[in-house]
Amino acid sequence: MKNKYHMTKEDNIFFAKRKLIDNIYKSANLEGIAVTFADTVSFINNINTGKISVDDMLKLKGLKDAWEFVLNTVDEELTTEYIKKVHFEICKGQGVNPLGEYRDKGVGITGTSWRPKLPSECDYESELKEIVNNTHELERCIDLFCWIQRSQMFMDGNKRVANLVANKEMIKNGQGIIAVPVEKIGDYFTYLIEYYETNDNTKLKSWIYENCIDGLEN
Repeated sequence: MKNKYHMTKEDNIFFAKRKLIDNIYKSANLEGIAVTFADTVSFINNINTGKISVDDMLKLKGLKDAWEFVLNTVDEELTTEYIKKVHFEICKGQGVNPLGEYRDKGVGITGTSWRPKLPSECDYESELKEIVNNTHELERCIDLFCWIQRSQMFMDGNKRVANLVANKEMIKNGQGIIAVPVEKIGDYFTYLIEYYETNDNTKLKSWIYENCIDGLEN
């Protein structure tokens, strides 16, 4: 898996800021928050169109705040505590409990009978360390994106957390941005469910590589 882009960190931060609304729109829809791009633009510009529910407005605000947090802390070491901070930013004010901490009960996954283990049964520290030790920048970021989604560490917001944390590392290493195109979410979930059930992310990683990496050539 070759790196697609070789941006400087500064250029990647600028690119992420230019694509911020698009990234929020795509991340929201990936999590099932059905907002249009036009409504996302209006929300980010503090225009109330009356077309977005209060719950969805809170989720969009969480995404905006989380992106600001990530862009301001892009150089911080990636740890499980950092991942928890991203969850806090994404889900604050939305009645998610526990907030910024691992879930303490089981969860179901739409589209499959597979169930993730409880966080208390997992060793996220060692799993994260194994991913971080991969010296290939882009593959490491895609692995991180996949792993957080399958781990289901939190009661809600796992896909949003996965996207933001992976993009922190993408930006830090000049690899562009990971964003699942809204029109391809159905295809994405086909590969994601297979990964959930088999714990083999080979096909999912290849699909993400071909469809979800955006950036600029230097």
